[in-house]
Amino acid sequence: MTTPDIGAIAEALMGARRDCKALDPADWQAAVPDMEAAYAVQAAVADAQGWFAGGAPRAWKSGGPSRSQVLTHAPLPPAGVRMSPADYGDIRFFAPLIEIEVALRLARAVSAETAAALAAAADRADEAGRAELADRIADELVDAMCVSIEVVDSRWADPARATAPMKLADLQSHGALALGAWVPFERRDWSAQRCEVTIGSAAPVARTGTHPLGSPTWLLPVWLKHATRSGAAVPGGTVVTTGAWAGMLPAKAGDEVTAVFEGIGSARLRL
Repeated sequence: MTTPDIGAIAEALMGARRDCKALDPADWQAAVPDMEAAYAVQAAVADAQGWFAGGAPRAWKSGGPSRSQVLTHAPLPPAGVRMSPADYGDIRFFAPLIEIEVALRLARAVSAETAAALAAAADRADEAGRAELADRIADELVDAMCVSIEVVDSRWADPARATAPMKLADLQSHGALALGAWVPFERRDWSAQRCEVTIGSAAPVARTGTHPLGSPTWLLPVWLKHATRSGAAVPGGTVVTTGAWAGMLPAKAGDEVTAVFEGIGSARLRL
């Protein structure tokens, strides 16, 4: 098996960002064979760009399409993480898509030892037990939540032809993240949670109870284990987005996007 050239694909992804020229997936199909290589590419790009030179990442995206599938994670470049109302007129996106989410904020630092113990407990639990454990983790470790809007934007010219590891290497196609006002975290009946997103002049899109994992807290033990895999703690105040409620919706430059989650709040951005 050919050893992945992590440096080469990291340089190509940085070039795509710098030159605003998306990459042809066909040229890189074998470059990122698995998730391990994808995370190595993430780290190489972050190091070269100096995104986290001042310490650990302070914002992450995490999630997956269902509870039965492997969850993936990506640290977010700080320049694109902004408070609502956020203006992204200074960023050129390739083909932006919009995801509306609930973001969670850690109340305190979480050590690698604590994260490993929580992940092991989640692995031993059945589905109902794991859901309750995730809620208890949130009760103890999460102090706030907010409405968030992620701009999803791929550096692959045709994302449909990019493999899952290729997308993961590209920060799971992250473009930018707008965060609404923080409110105290509380357990909610997420199956009844209503949300709505309006993009430009398009009709609002409303959803109820459509979080792909059933609850934004479900991913906490897996994400914490991943975020501490180097042995360093995740700092208090770290933010994690938790999965899209309305899929990925198209947007274009100049559009204003507003997301509202009943009982939680709202967020707004302009592309």
